[in-house]
Amino acid sequence: MSILVVGSVALDTVETPFGRVENALGGAATYFSTAASLYTNVKLVAVVGDDFPEEHVEFLRGRGVDLTGLQRRHGQTFHWAGRYEYDNLNNAQTLDTQLGLFAEFDPVLPEDYRDAECLFLANIDPVLQLKVLEQVRRPKLKVLDSMNFWISSNKPKLTEVISKVDVVLMNEGEALQYAETFSLVTAARTILALGPKVVLAKKGEYGAALFADRTYFFSPAYPLEVVKDPTGAGDTFAAGFLGYLDRAGEYSLSAMKRAVVHGSTVASFTIEDYSVDRLRTLTMDEIEQRADHFRHFTDADGEPIFEALQVSSLAGN
Repeated sequence: MSILVVGSVALDTVETPFGRVENALGGAATYFSTAASLYTNVKLVAVVGDDFPEEHVEFLRGRGVDLTGLQRRHGQTFHWAGRYEYDNLNNAQTLDTQLGLFAEFDPVLPEDYRDAECLFLANIDPVLQLKVLEQVRRPKLKVLDSMNFWISSNKPKLTEVISKVDVVLMNEGEALQYAETFSLVTAARTILALGPKVVLAKKGEYGAALFADRTYFFSPAYPLEVVKDPTGAGDTFAAGFLGYLDRAGEYSLSAMKRAVVHGSTVASFTIEDYSVDRLRTLTMDEIEQRADHFRHFTDADGEPIFEALQVSSLAGN
């Protein structure tokens, strides 16, 4: 079992109402790999520069992440700076973006990466996502993430990628933008008609929704009292979702529903601290215990557990 992730490894400067961090470990592929490595083997493809601290490389290697595909080149690592306002923690305001080497990223897969059973195409140019799809052999599950920038700037290529994957992961606003509608149900049907089996819509602090043929499933966000940094919540939602499926070795709709709960669970831990700091100490026992809480507070006949809840959630950003 293994998951291949292709995306960004970055250094982030983040401001929230609760504090600030500078040049912290970030990037979609970083968040995904850190969380998914709790479930299964992860192979990472990304690019970093001379300024990327070796301690971050050692951290990922220590998590068992295969870094054969991590390109280290002369130049600057992708830097992102953003701010979250108290009344809008679901959306970051970008203050600065320095693409550096990421602007010339060429995702060439090492030979043994091409047999990965699950593929996560993190938020990168759809042209590059298509290039990755041309290199993999027969993955059992292909999952795509994207964002509003690619919907606006390169919708035809994004549509081509969507037609070639099994699961499309977008936040609610992006799905509405892509389908040019006000209805999430209509947006999901529009995207499903292109070929994917499943659309996963992230709804921030309100949870996540799964749409498939004649099937709808909703998972709320985990109720938390402490939220420090929503950055990476969407990527770790994807990590919990794919990680659960890859570990289970099952890709049925019923398994995907359980995987959505795991996605919401992992995302809830992510936002309890800055960068990947909460994930550094996270264990599968903690994930399983919190995932089990969903069974209680989504079942009308479930036992009350509110007194056991101590901390925070946005299920994906």
